Amino acid sequence: MRYPKECVLKECMEAVIRPLEADDRQLLGKFYTQISDSDRWFMNYDVMDAAIMDKWFTAVEEGRVHSILALCEDKIIGQGSLYMREFGATSHVGRFRIVVLPEFRKKRLGTWLLLDLIQLAMDRGLEILRADLVVGLEDQAIDAVQKFDFFPYGKLKDYVKDIHGNRQDVVIMIKRLHKEWSDY
Repeated sequence: MRYPKECVLKECMEAVIRPLEADDRQLLGKFYTQISDSDRWFMNYDVMDAAIMDKWFTAVEEGRVHSILALCEDKIIGQGSLYMREFGATSHVGRFRIVVLPEFRKKRLGTWLLLDLIQLAMDRGLEILRADLVVGLEDQAIDAVQKFDFFPYGKLKDYVKDIHGNRQDVVIMIKRLHKEWSDY
């Protein structure tokens, strides 16, 4: 895959997608300060904790996580990560997470990041891509992944609590991957 990748968003805005680099820590930290507490709540990890960020950068360095950034004028506006297991019963399954600054949502940035993550998963020989999304809070993301042939695999009723303690359902979205785009 060739990086950096230039992409055009709605309203003729331009962004560049590239892999996360070791010296992006400060930029990434600033990016996450612009994401609301309620959005960060569902990320499974406290990205504001320096020790968590250290572990995450180590996982990227070791190849267990592949992370890409979308930048506009040297500012991170979106981030996507592909999580993989090297061993075991689910080593053929990748999970992903995409986070986009609120002012860049609904501009196709998430689509560009998702396409890149799908390609990364295919390049690594994964067979299934999975996203766990919160019903009612991430409905736009659910609609978006369905456009790329993800389908609901199951629903976990009252599985997570939002930042206020209210229980929410999670839908598990799955995409079966092929070796090449031409296989679709």
